[in-house]
Amino acid sequence: MRCHQPEIKQDASLTTSRVESDFSNEKKDDVENFLSSKTDDSQDSITSGNGAHGGHLKRTFSTYSVICIGFGLTNSWFGISASLITGIQSGGPLMIVYGIIIIASISYCIGTTLSELSSAIPSAGGQYVWSRVLAPKKYSSFLAYLCGTFAWAGSIFTSSSMAMAIAQELMGFWILNHPTHVAKKWQMFVIYQLINLFLVLFNCYGKWLPYLGNGCLYVSLFSYIVITITVLVCSRGNYQSARFVFVEFENGTGWSSAGIAFIVGLVNPNWSFSCLDSACHLAEETEKPRTDIPKAILSTVTIGFVTSFTYVIAMFFCINNLEDIFNSNTGMPMLDIYYQALGSKAGATCLGVLIFLTACGCTISCHTWQTRLCWSFARDNGLPFSKYLSIVDPKLGVPLNAHLFSSFWVGVLGCLFLISDAAFNSMVTGCITFLLLSYLVPTLALLYRGRNNIKHGPFWLGKIGLFCNIITVLWCIFACVFFSFPSYMPVTGSSMNYVSAVMAIYLVWALGYWFFPIKSYACREVFAGGLKNNEEVEFPDVCLTDL
Repeated sequence: MRCHQPEIKQDASLTTSRVESDFSNEKKDDVENFLSSKTDDSQDSITSGNGAHGGHLKRTFSTYSVICIGFGLTNSWFGISASLITGIQSGGPLMIVYGIIIIASISYCIGTTLSELSSAIPSAGGQYVWSRVLAPKKYSSFLAYLCGTFAWAGSIFTSSSMAMAIAQELMGFWILNHPTHVAKKWQMFVIYQLINLFLVLFNCYGKWLPYLGNGCLYVSLFSYIVITITVLVCSRGNYQSARFVFVEFENGTGWSSAGIAFIVGLVNPNWSFSCLDSACHLAEETEKPRTDIPKAILSTVTIGFVTSFTYVIAMFFCINNLEDIFNSNTGMPMLDIYYQALGSKAGATCLGVLIFLTACGCTISCHTWQTRLCWSFARDNGLPFSKYLSIVDPKLGVPLNAHLFSSFWVGVLGCLFLISDAAFNSMVTGCITFLLLSYLVPTLALLYRGRNNIKHGPFWLGKIGLFCNIITVLWCIFACVFFSFPSYMPVTGSSMNYVSAVMAIYLVWALGYWFFPIKSYACREVFAGGLKNNEEVEFPDVCLTDL
């Protein structure tokens, strides 16, 4: 990887000689190149990472573009609309309104933690590079690998849940206008695959991406304003009471415990504030990553909270019949809210099209994020076929192989449509839990090492940062446990939340790849320089003490 390199206090020749004793010839050449080409944040491009393969990405993203990409992916108000089916039955409007406040507060803590780490260690690898730098040397490679594989899996589940949300919305349009139609699983599967194939194309050419990112923000905010004003104006004189929105609790989950029902419903707002690390993976494509990335992360949470909170309050005041929303057969309750407010299927469909355009922009940003993460992880040989996945196409200016590889697995996950009625909920939960696990590893490493034992970046909040780190750890553990619960009771085979099984299978694969008995195929032998590599080459002076 080639990120901002802090000043190296020891003599470069001594560093090179020590690394030469451990690295292969290929690795030695790469380290020598690294030491001979130290750069600062203003460099025009960066070369590939610890491996000798790859290419470089131009620094084409401005501060504003990074913020647009960050919000374009998280897009909280849209996330509430798309995943409302997973939350509104867990308590009605009250659950969503207060859930947004709770999750936004926790997201500020997570965002602060990610901002501090990205400011100190700006790298396209994000959390897995932070883990490698901060963890004790004996375990740094393994923990970095584990963190990286969690992060990459989280990005795949996010892209899958986005494609699934769009597929459900398109089917919702049809059912709204053809009420007798019953959606079949194979139909959803086909729509899902077509959506995935179409949106993959937008990340195949690098020069488009900053403009697409900016456009995604404009489309999202335009859609938010138009939908909110239209629904409020069309519902004037028929608004619900404040008690209906802020006080009444409607448990439609089948859980006997209102507390459990509320907690499992938090999946909806949590998904709407997920993917906060997306901007971190653009650290090597922006001029000032140490300040740009924190700005993007915290701006994402702020814009997300303001838009989602005002949006859901406006929508819930305009509901005419909550039971019809609970029993919606469109698969998208927000579309039914539009219909109740406007009294017109054509009008509801038009507002739904704005949601659709926002969703497409969000998914494009998602592919940008998952591609950078896959590419960066492959540069450290963290994935099968890393030699090919770490290549940047010189003509297109993007890691095309990494993009297509990740998108292929997004397509594979679409098979969940064929086996489960709760496929979307499982996708959403997988996105949240895998990403939270990837945040947990570097945060624990930071706390174990000691916040005062690292050279921090320009964004550092001292005791407030420590509080945010602790909240991040506690929430990660809490969410990974309770979000694995089924959304509805009683549980059937088709309504089961399969995320625990998927996570277990994925973990077995990840550990199997690391500990593979044939050395030439074992990840531990080649990841980030291999088992014999005990030196931190990229960020050697971040840690002030050895562990």
